[in-house]
Order: sequence, then C-alpha cells, then structure tokens
Amino acid sequence: MSGQPDELVSFYGNSLKLAKCSLAVSKAYKAAAAPGATLWDLYPELDPDHRSMIEAVLAGGLPRNIAIGGSPGKSRSLLVFATDRGIGIIETHDARANSEASTGEADRALLLHQASHDVLTGLANRRQFTSDLETSFPVPKGQKLALMQLDLDDFKPVNDTLGHGAGDTVLKMTAERIQAVLRNGETAYRLAGDEFAVIQRGREPAEAEDLAGSLVRAFKEPFTIDGIDVFVGASVGIAIAPTDGNDGEQLMKAADIALYAAKNDGRGRARMFNRSMMIMLEQRETLRRSLRVALKERQFFIEYQPLVELSEGIVGFEALLRWRHPYAGVVPPSVFIPMAEADGLMGDIGAWVLEQACREASTWPSHFIVAVNLSPAEFLRRSFTDRVSGILDAAEFPAERLEIEITETVLLERTTKNLDILHTLEVLGVRIALDDFGTRYSSLSYLQSFPFDTIKIDRHFIKDVETNPKSQTIVRFVIGLAHGLGMRITAEGVETAGQATWLRREKCDRLQGHLLGAPMSSEAIGDFLRQGSFATGWIT
Repeated sequence: MSGQPDELVSFYGNSLKLAKCSLAVSKAYKAAAAPGATLWDLYPELDPDHRSMIEAVLAGGLPRNIAIGGSPGKSRSLLVFATDRGIGIIETHDARANSEASTGEADRALLLHQASHDVLTGLANRRQFTSDLETSFPVPKGQKLALMQLDLDDFKPVNDTLGHGAGDTVLKMTAERIQAVLRNGETAYRLAGDEFAVIQRGREPAEAEDLAGSLVRAFKEPFTIDGIDVFVGASVGIAIAPTDGNDGEQLMKAADIALYAAKNDGRGRARMFNRSMMIMLEQRETLRRSLRVALKERQFFIEYQPLVELSEGIVGFEALLRWRHPYAGVVPPSVFIPMAEADGLMGDIGAWVLEQACREASTWPSHFIVAVNLSPAEFLRRSFTDRVSGILDAAEFPAERLEIEITETVLLERTTKNLDILHTLEVLGVRIALDDFGTRYSSLSYLQSFPFDTIKIDRHFIKDVETNPKSQTIVRFVIGLAHGLGMRITAEGVETAGQATWLRREKCDRLQGHLLGAPMSSEAIGDFLRQGSFATGWIT
C-alpha cells in the first residue's frame, strides 16, 4: 500500500498529522510541505460526517470510501484504511473513483485489512505477527530486536461477573492503552484472548525495559465499564534478539518464559529473560512430570499440626500434605499443589489425603477432630459429597470429627451448586471451615447464605497483631462478625506468647501455630500428647 510516485497516497499518525506521502500528493497539495500539516489541511472539504468516519477507522475500524466531490465532471474519493501508527489514504479521481478498478482496489484493501488485523481491537493479528517476526530475522549486525509478550491479569473475573460484552470493551481499551505508549518502530499485536505482543525495532535493551514498564503502568488505572471501575493489570515478558534467540521461535519461547516469571513473581510487572529462568522452568517441568507418579509410588505423606481451643486445650489436628521427591527432597505445597490442580491431579490426591487423614485420626482420642484442606478442583469434582460419605464409612470415622476447610476462591462463583454441596456436607454432619478469611474475596453474602462452623483468620493478620492497629482492627472485626453469626474463630500462624495473649483477650476461640506445636507425623502425635508438649502457661 506504499503506492507508486504518481499515486496520491498519504499516511497520518494517530494525531492525524501527515507522516509521509507520495510525490504526487506533494505536487498536488502545497499544504503537504508545511511543518505539522494535518489531514484537515490537505482535505479541508472533509465535513463532520467525514471526520466521524475517519475517526472510526483510526479507532481500528474497517476501511471506508469517502466521496469528497470535486469540480464539475471530476469526482474524488478517499479510500481510508488503518495502519499500525494511524491511517493511510489513497485518493482516486474522475470516473476511476466509481469504476470497477476502484471498487476492486477498495475490496482488496478491505480483505488485506481483515486478513492482517484483529476485528475487535483493530490491532495487527497473530498472522501478521508471525509474518513480521519471521521477516525480522536475521537481525542486522549491530542492531537489536525486542519482543514483549503481554498478558492481562485478573481478566477472567471481568467476563465471569460482568459478561463477555464488558470483557470485549476491556480488550478494546487495552489496545488503546498499548497504542498510546508506542513510538515509531514499535508495533502492537493481539495474539488471542487477552494475550498481546509488541515488537520493538532498533532500540537498546534498556529502552525495551522502559517500554515494558510504561505498558505495565498503563494498566494501573481502572477501566470504567458502565460506571463500574474494573482493575485489570498487565504482566510483560521481554526477550531481545539476537541475544535471547536467533529466530522467531526461540525469541517467542524466551519471551514466554520471561512472562511466566513476571506472573510467578506476583504479576503486574515486567521481567527480562535470562538463562536462570530457563533452568528454573526446566526444574519445574521435571517436578511436574514426577508429580504424575508421586501418588502411585507413595511419595506423599501427611503431617499434623495441633488445633488448640483456649477453653479446652488440644481438640484435634490439621492434616498438611507433604511431598518427598526421591531426588529433590521435600517439595513445598505452594510449589506442587498449583501444578497438581493445573494438571487435573488434585482430585485423586485430595481423595487420598482425606482417606489417609480419617484412618489415622481414628486412632486418636475420640473427641479429637481432623481438619483437611480442600482445593477448588476437589470441591467442584463430580459426586464429591458421595466420595466424602464413602471415605467416612470405609474408615469408620464419625462425620462430626471431620472438619473440611475451603477457601474463598472455591466460593468465587456464587452458584446454587456450591451451596448445595455445602448443605449436603452439613447434613452428613461434617464441619465446614472458611480458610484464609480476608485474603481474597471475603464474600460476606456467603456468611449470610451458609452457616460455617468456623472462620479461620489468615496468618498475615496475626503476625503483627500485637503492634499494628490496622491488623488489630481487622481481627477484632472478624471475631465479632463470626461470633455474631454463631461461628467460631481460629487464628492461624500464632508464633509468640504475646500474640496468643492478645487473641485470648479478644475472645478468639481456637489457635494454631508453631507456639502450640509444629507439624508432626502421625506416629509422633502419641508422644506429643504424653509429654504434655502443649501447655497453657504462655497465656497470661
């Protein structure tokens, strides 16, 4: 579409300032030579309706033919089409404007645009991205090429809660925010869903980091959808050619790994690829493969941490899943549980934990309970309540001695099915605890809809409860809320006597943490109880 010298072809930036034009345009319009000339200077006859059409194309719309008249017997037409940095215009004259040739030219421009651009956002699409990336190699000696992979953070809840129409609006506004920070030599693409990419040519790595930082900051402000502020962040992975890859596939892989690192580090940030990321990813994939045989090869085991009622002493233990890898040693649950959930393994693993915990707890004093954490994947698994009932029967373990802990993530989608599962467990006699309260969505409507037996306050609020007035206010509020609704309160992460004393003073019901006992094997529980390892002397 660059045009031959005798064709009237011109290009304009997002502000509609003339960027470049063919020799024919320079000869036909004196205004083209003026510094800062705009589209309106070259074509002052464009009226408000024409301007609306042009702005629609500029916003990512399809090409438009605009008839702008001319002297008697001479008609003129402007074919306006979107470019990566604004719009382009092809001007046609006389009968040619209405001829089959002109129509064919417009059709070709339209088809070219549709084939290379995303319909929703107007950005170049994956097909164009693949073509542009491939033709960028080999990178000329002494030059750099930066590829940035950008994913939206917390986009799924927008679709889930506000609908796909709102999601589409966010994607359109995302494209606008990305375009707003780009300069010459930088092109944005929508690859799929909420995945975007930017190619930056002819810059130094430091400039790539600067651009990535600008992209992240562009998403700090909320999107306003129908009067509702929606916060959707962005994570960016950066790879530089030829250092990180000598072809498009290598560079894409490096940028993907950097993006994974950005998300793993907490999201809402940019990360530059380095070789250590590759090593960590390879180690992670090795663990992922090992996880598939861990249950079969009996690599999992359970440790138990005491649960202490301030009025009664020890009332039971929480079951904590552990994985002893044959070469890597004990792998933290924070590492392997997300893998198991992502790979669909948590259902079988969770069933093993529940059955093993019930069998081992059946040897404890008859008034002790066992608390078992439940992942969202297990909770939503088909016939979950039937499996719980079957495990209790097989282990001959009373339902009232089992406490199932669920997180607020399980309850994110407020559905009748979720409530039905909770009520069925209640009918079975199983106790239900809401874990990590206050760290995620804190849906108070669920506390109103379902009578949980226990609410667990996350350790985040307990660690500085002796000195931080804000933590004290939150903990007091949760204790009062739970008691007002007839529920009990458990404080997690109690490490000091001062914390325990403060919690007792505020009438917290149950404590859990290293002060009261570290996680231990089932075999160690008997000795722990006989030795009187637990004592109330630290509470003054």
